[in-house]
Amino acid sequence: MQTITDEYMRQAISTARQYCVVILKAGPKRQAPGTEKIAWEHVRRNFMLRSAGLLPIVCPVTDDSEVNGVGIFTTSVEETRKIMDEDPGVMAGIFVYEVHPCRGFPGDSLPRGSPDGAV
Repeated sequence: MQTITDEYMRQAISTARQYCVVILKAGPKRQAPGTEKIAWEHVRRNFMLRSAGLLPIVCPVTDDSEVNGVGIFTTSVEETRKIMDEDPGVMAGIFVYEVHPCRGFPGDSLPRGSPDGAV
């Protein structure tokens, strides 16, 4: 493992910028009939937001918890809330969400893994 000096940390921290983390949770209508089509449009919208550079990290959660996904937005808290309020899944009550401001390092990304999900 690489040795990390104080100087290295100070330089890296100086490049950090503001982002927003969204935690997407199951809403009151998550199990209602017909939610598959709405959820599919939610996914399509995520692809559009990703393509536009507004949602560079999208992580669906695949366990049986109430958390359905985590995303990192490049927008402000207010802009992120507006985007999420207009999400078809949120509007239909399939999902609810939390927004948290955070800091991160520009250029960070998920490592490319194998098709089976191993890194």
